[in-house]
Amino acid sequence: MENQIHPPPPLKIVVFGASGSGTTTLGKGLAQALGAAHLDADDYYWVPTEPPFQNKVSWAERNENLQKDFYAQDRVVVSGSLVSWAAYWTSAFHLAVFLQLPSEVRMHRLRVREEERHGDALHTDPKRKAISEAFLEWAAQYDDPHFDGRSLQQHQQWMQQLTCPVLTLAGDLTREIRLSRVMEKIKQLARFQS
Repeated sequence: MENQIHPPPPLKIVVFGASGSGTTTLGKGLAQALGAAHLDADDYYWVPTEPPFQNKVSWAERNENLQKDFYAQDRVVVSGSLVSWAAYWTSAFHLAVFLQLPSEVRMHRLRVREEERHGDALHTDPKRKAISEAFLEWAAQYDDPHFDGRSLQQHQQWMQQLTCPVLTLAGDLTREIRLSRVMEKIKQLARFQS
């Protein structure tokens, strides 16, 4: 029995930050490295539409749907902000990873992403152009302490409610550096818990 194979321990991680900070990219990379499921909050928050991100799923339904998928597996990485979601999410994770990126870098990434997402329609379809401009205006207000949408202040308040350790990764770090820092934190937590 000494060569018995043990399954990896349960691990639930949330990766969050401003829009364009790289939460989905890091979430996917972490999930792959850990053999975990990746769940993106946007997939639960928005009704699939064309163009995307037009209609919200009800608060109760999105929480129920995410909770169902979250608890169906032992190892899960959730990417995206859960600030406006149910209070139970503050105690659902073993580790939270907060990504901070300079506003100008983040906004450049978002403009590029909007071009890729909408293509020529950004220049030929007035509705798509207006939707994209409204989104970019919303995202640009993240650092404004008076903004009532998703903001740095809201994330800081949410972090204080979390019952798990929070790893903050600040700056324009590569995906590889971010991933290695999170993996090192996971190793530290595993040593502490054993």
